[in-house]
Amino acid sequence: MGNKFKEQPKAEEPVAPRKPVKENKMVKSVASVVSGNFLSKETTLKNLPFIFFLSFLAICYIANGYYADDQVRKVNKLTNDIKELRTQYIVVKDSLVVKSKQTEIAKALALQQTGIKESVVPPKKIVVKTVSTTPQQD
Repeated sequence: MGNKFKEQPKAEEPVAPRKPVKENKMVKSVASVVSGNFLSKETTLKNLPFIFFLSFLAICYIANGYYADDQVRKVNKLTNDIKELRTQYIVVKDSLVVKSKQTEIAKALALQQTGIKESVVPPKKIVVKTVSTTPQQD
C-alpha cells in the first residue's frame, strides 16, 4: 500500500431546510387569467352567464356616467344661455322704455322731418251713451 492522502470528509454546511415555495393566491389567479386557463375550469363555465351579466352591468354603469356628464354639460350651457338672454332682455326692455318716452319720440320725429308734430291741444274725452232697446220690466 502506498502512501495515500487520507481524504477528509468535507464538512457540509448546514443547509436550512427549504420550504416549498407557495405561490400567493393572487399571483396564481392573475397567472390563470393571463394564460387563459381559468376559462377551461368547469366552475367558470357554469358561471359564464352571470359573468356576462356583470360585464353588461359594468358597461351600462360606465355609459350612464358618460351620459350624466354630458347632461351636466348641457344644463350648464343652457343656464349660461339663459343668463345671457335675460341680460339681453333687460337691456332691450330698458332701451324700449327710454325710446318710448314722449320727449324721445318727439325728438326722433323732428329729426326725421316727416312733418308730424306733437299736439299742443290736450285730448278730449269721448263719452258714448248706450240706449237699451229692451223694455224694462217692473
